[in-house]
Amino acid sequence: METTNNQVRLLMRLLAEEKTLAVASAKSGMSEKTARKYRDLGILPSECKKAHIWVTRKDPFKDIFSEIEEFLEHDEKIEAKTLFEYLKEKYPGKYQEGQLRTLQRKIKKWRVKKGPKKELFFSQEHKPGILGQSDFTRMGSLGITVQHKHFKHILYHFTLTYSNWEFVKICFSESYESLSEGFQSALFYLSKSPKIHQTDRLSSAINNNSEAKDFTDRYSALLRYYGVEGRKSQPASPNENGDIEQSHYRFKKAVEQALILRRSNNFDSVEDYKKFLNKLIKKRNLSRIEKVKEELNCLKDLPTEPLKDFRKITTKVGKGSTIRVLQNTYSVPSRLIGTVVEVRVYSQKLELFYGQQKISTIPRIIGKNRHRIDYRHIIHSLIKKPGAFENYKYKPDLFPNSFFRMAYDSLTTKEYLKLLYLASNEGENKVTEVLKFLIQEEKPINLDSIEVLVKKEIKILPKDNVKIVDLREYDNLLKETYHG
Repeated sequence: METTNNQVRLLMRLLAEEKTLAVASAKSGMSEKTARKYRDLGILPSECKKAHIWVTRKDPFKDIFSEIEEFLEHDEKIEAKTLFEYLKEKYPGKYQEGQLRTLQRKIKKWRVKKGPKKELFFSQEHKPGILGQSDFTRMGSLGITVQHKHFKHILYHFTLTYSNWEFVKICFSESYESLSEGFQSALFYLSKSPKIHQTDRLSSAINNNSEAKDFTDRYSALLRYYGVEGRKSQPASPNENGDIEQSHYRFKKAVEQALILRRSNNFDSVEDYKKFLNKLIKKRNLSRIEKVKEELNCLKDLPTEPLKDFRKITTKVGKGSTIRVLQNTYSVPSRLIGTVVEVRVYSQKLELFYGQQKISTIPRIIGKNRHRIDYRHIIHSLIKKPGAFENYKYKPDLFPNSFFRMAYDSLTTKEYLKLLYLASNEGENKVTEVLKFLIQEEKPINLDSIEVLVKKEIKILPKDNVKIVDLREYDNLLKETYHG
């Protein structure tokens, strides 16, 4: 029977207690000869075993490994699987799928002994109040939907490297405006600022601006306003912005897990989604509260209010009551035709100024060569020229929602334009509710009846509500329309 480590340990203890080796060996359950062996060696049985160094089967790659080495020395990125496919093609029938693992182990050993030196990553010691990092991260992989439609967006993500306090803000492009608004929102939410703000090279944000110089000037002015030093990571060195990269990964993992517990990736509105993110961020920051308190004592104070950071663009309103801003087209109130206006561009909106007076706020279009035409700006003129509607360049924009599009199929062009005119005067929501009711109840879509229902302000409830509008009242209104 093989002697165990525990037997030898017992023997060593008994040798100090018993008078003879014979007694100690008997009590430890081994022969006197074996006891003498381990007494003299002074080591355990497991330490006596020799390492397994013999080969149990023939190395199938021994004869051609010099050929493999040439590939490994030429390009360190080449994978064992790629080389295995090469060998199978060069030597048909010689290598089988089960031998891939053997080649992988052999290449791994070669790289440990002869492979190139690897790049080192040096752990950084972060000090409180010194460094904040930020970057954009895409959220498409999580499948977020709003009202069951894919919500295409990204997050601006900011973190303090000492405490790992973090902040996120929904945005739709990696633009300078998104960076500025996200950075300022993070600082004012925290109520303090670090001494240094580090980003990656921000090539996407620069490319979205007309010139790199414009970006640099505005970003420098932003940092000066807060008294913060700017720092950029080196090209192709994302590890220099490593804290924020790790924060991206961990935060998205946390979002994924929270969605699983929520049992739905769908949100009723963007506002509901924002609340979900804010709740998650607060929970994560709460676990860092002690370090955050320590860091707050070392952070810088903020100015009394955020910097009003926007891009100014001056443009002339064309004959079609439209302006062109950053390669996109927007409609504006027709009274501005022929005038020169100032547009202040933010990440998600445009503000339109004439003189020093703000005329309107318009949602910003994301992308290029797109358009946003508000029927309210042009309907008063279009209703006088109905023939222009059919071939109007921006005709698709004149269907505010699917109910208007369905109504168009049941009305003449003149009637549909009058419907838009009614919506501009009485309110789009009122007209939509009436159209929705008529379509759900399979009632005829008639302009006169729509106008009566809108102006009478009858409360129309959803179809699945028991208290839906009394159809007799609807019929009475139709009689008034046709016979009154």
